[in-house]
Amino acid sequence: MRNYPHNSPEAAARIVALVLISDGNVCRSEIDTLRDMEVEQELGIAPGAFARVVRDLCEDLLMGAHSNRSMTAHLDENMLTSMMSAISAKPLQHKVLRLAAAAAQADRHLAEAEARVMASASRQWTPKPMTVP
Repeated sequence: MRNYPHNSPEAAARIVALVLISDGNVCRSEIDTLRDMEVEQELGIAPGAFARVVRDLCEDLLMGAHSNRSMTAHLDENMLTSMMSAISAKPLQHKVLRLAAAAAQADRHLAEAEARVMASASRQWTPKPMTVP
């Protein structure tokens, strides 16, 4: 898996891309939604860079999918945690969640794989309650 700088636009775009491809079916409505939301401008990446991040993610996932039928079948919670931990800036987390949720719901069907990635992000990025001794 490629390493992106912490809180980088590419690290954020990779999580949106993961939600986009996680169910194995990228619909035109999902792409149109992200385009209409100006995903590249929102995340601060150059025009055309989101497609490159999606392609790079697919390549990285295919490297680990040699024995599986699905690119994302081997993504365990540790790998998802690692990807989510690359984003710690709250405003960027909110952008990623907003963009990813819009893409996931664009086809009017939230697939289990999409929900799994979104749940992982929410778990990672939701503040934990403080315990008082």
